[in-house]
Amino acid sequence: MFYQFADDVTTVDVESIDSHYVTAGYITVSEFEKLYEQFGFAASTFEAVKSDNMYFHSRFGVEVYDDYCFTKMAVINALDANGERDVVALYIKKNLMIVVDVKDKDCSTRDKFLASLSKYSPINITLEKLIYAFLDNLTNKDNKVIEDKGFEITKLEEIVLHGNAGDHFNLDLLQMKKELLVMRNYYEQLIDIGEALEDNENEVFDENYLRYISNFTKKTERLKDDVELLRGSVVHLQDAYQSSIDLKTNHTMQIFTVVSTIFFPLTLIVGWYGMNFKYMPELGWKYGYVFVIVLSVVVVAVLAIIGKKKKWIGKK
Repeated sequence: MFYQFADDVTTVDVESIDSHYVTAGYITVSEFEKLYEQFGFAASTFEAVKSDNMYFHSRFGVEVYDDYCFTKMAVINALDANGERDVVALYIKKNLMIVVDVKDKDCSTRDKFLASLSKYSPINITLEKLIYAFLDNLTNKDNKVIEDKGFEITKLEEIVLHGNAGDHFNLDLLQMKKELLVMRNYYEQLIDIGEALEDNENEVFDENYLRYISNFTKKTERLKDDVELLRGSVVHLQDAYQSSIDLKTNHTMQIFTVVSTIFFPLTLIVGWYGMNFKYMPELGWKYGYVFVIVLSVVVVAVLAIIGKKKKWIGKK
């Protein structure tokens, strides 16, 4: 479907498109196959559109031709960064923007495209404003998602500090780290597109309105910087979690060491009186058994008192 901006936004057929007015289209790959030659787009770009490329940094990048630009991009939902990605191709010509739906099962990218059509008044619309509106809609709720992830990381830090981290805590951190990596790559892709369009090599854009695309690039750079900060926080959180595990392990080993130290003399006493020498006075003494018991208790008590004073016992 194609939409043309004049006094109002109206739907038009391909044959009725007036190049003097800004026009936007959202079409499927099968529809585009029948139309791309009419718009003068290279067959190689159509082959690129047909390939089911799911990577953010594709080998196509932004291709600049004499009178149009072409790029293909993956689109994510920041609320489910590891979920299925949409894929669209973007063609930009003088007063014309075409979005080709390569993969958009839930129609979320189409909805963002339609929302961008009403961002500016039809009378004041320009190609640069339209592109800005569409690209900006792809990330319009990401600030809130990033902020929520920041609060989530803060809560996880409190869990670590209070020693309440569960068995799957590290797996949860790795999952969050993966989501943030996906988001960072996504923003890098959008920044690359914005910077390439800003260069305006084929002079498709009006220099007076390029600031809109520049504003989008700057906003996306801030999103990327925020994600990088969160990724750094997750790394520090992993270190803190590992340190807490090491501390618990060290505390456990300390307890075993103290217990072994206190009861080691009993092993010595057992070994001493377990020797089968012929002349051992205590063996014939009627209080010998009681004496060894009292001796063992006294030794353990003395070592326990020394350990308490030296803070070997009760130390955390």
